Amino acid sequence: MERTLLIIKPDGVQRGLIGEVIKRIEKKAFKIVALKMLKLTPEQASALYLPHKGKSFYEPTVKFMSSSPIVAVVLEGRNCINLIRKLIGGTRPEDAKPGSIRGDFATSVQLNIVHASDTEENARREIEIIFSPEDLCDYSLISEQWTGIKWEAGMVT
Repeated sequence: MERTLLIIKPDGVQRGLIGEVIKRIEKKAFKIVALKMLKLTPEQASALYLPHKGKSFYEPTVKFMSSSPIVAVVLEGRNCINLIRKLIGGTRPEDAKPGSIRGDFATSVQLNIVHASDTEENARREIEIIFSPEDLCDYSLISEQWTGIKWEAGMVT
């Protein structure tokens, strides 16, 4: 089962959108395996955005991401990296479809409410920056026990 990291960025926290973002994730039936609110250190923010080091937006992004609390969520589900990225929408508000998180709430490229891992490799790397292995909860959904069917987000019924 694939895992990914989703971060509700400082603007999402400050605007009171934590519940709305989590509600949309749960409605899509992704399993939350870890969740916490924290203030990233500049070192953690630098590590998260390391693939972008040297780009013009790197330093402002590191400063922004360590400026105020975030909410970090590890999600699990079939094809969850791709599906979560569709759920959040394009990075630029003008490219994000209405109904996506960014399409509905983003105001700029930086103030776009959420971050989500873009590859399995980045998901593993990013999860390790914020969560220890002990933070991740491995469990079955009760609906799996009731039906004998292992539910997977995005599963066609």
